[in-house]
Amino acid sequence: MAPMRVLVAEDERILADTIASGLRWEGMAVDIAYDGGEALEKASINRYDVVVLDRRLPVIDGDAVCREIAGGEVRIIMLTAARTVSDRVAGLSLGADDYLAKPFAFGELVARIRALARRAGVADTPVLSAHDLVLDSARRVATRGGTRLALTRKELAVLEILMAADGTVVSAEQLLERAWDDQADPFTNVVRMTIMKLRRKLGEPQLIVTVVGEGYCIP
Repeated sequence: MAPMRVLVAEDERILADTIASGLRWEGMAVDIAYDGGEALEKASINRYDVVVLDRRLPVIDGDAVCREIAGGEVRIIMLTAARTVSDRVAGLSLGADDYLAKPFAFGELVARIRALARRAGVADTPVLSAHDLVLDSARRVATRGGTRLALTRKELAVLEILMAADGTVVSAEQLLERAWDDQADPFTNVVRMTIMKLRRKLGEPQLIVTVVGEGYCIP
């Protein structure tokens, strides 16, 4: 179910914050871990599609983190300052799915994350449609009846989840997990408020249906 959720495990705080900010701008839900212990803790609690993992982390080394979380549904892209072939081979042998040497172009990181997510079956439909509503996931553009909608990044994320569900009901908890990061308070009404604003911007006739006690869908 799109959009994807990413964990950035990087001890260089400025770099980690910059990567996270850029990925959020790309429509992803992003959590940050500044050391290996925090990365393992977050990975044990949340379901991530992709983990961007620095090989040299404090507390618990990135290699140990990779060995611990590899092998499941999550995809791992390792970051390192080392650029030799032997380093890349070592990283991949730990269970990583991809390897990117520092410094790197942010656009390349985004492309690699999306490629890994597609391999995991996430966000594999770049253009979604329902009735007269069209969402271009790659360009982050939504239109209804040919008119572009002025949606926030969070509204686009929620709309993408609902459209990707293809008529299946999506619970508020699922929306919170997929569209927000771990800073979101699960006891707030942020999902309901976002749905309300999204409905207003989508206009008439209403497309988002509330299924009482279950969640929301676009039938």
